[in-house]
Amino acid sequence: MELILNAEEHELLLEVLEERQKVMLREISRSDHHEFRESLRRNERVLESVIARLHSMPPQGQADRVA
Repeated sequence: MELILNAEEHELLLEVLEERQKVMLREISRSDHHEFRESLRRNERVLESVIARLHSMPPQGQADRVA
């Protein structure tokens, strides 16, 4: 899959994903149920990977290709 983002979209997407990651980390720390906590941890690792890829592909000019 390929997604083309301009600089404003790229920045907003990173902001939203990073905020969601913070919320998810709080949920993990507060969770008492082992299976739910592990599910959140798996999702957080996927989210971290997406955020890292977005950081490594900053927009250039008007558009950026994110695969």
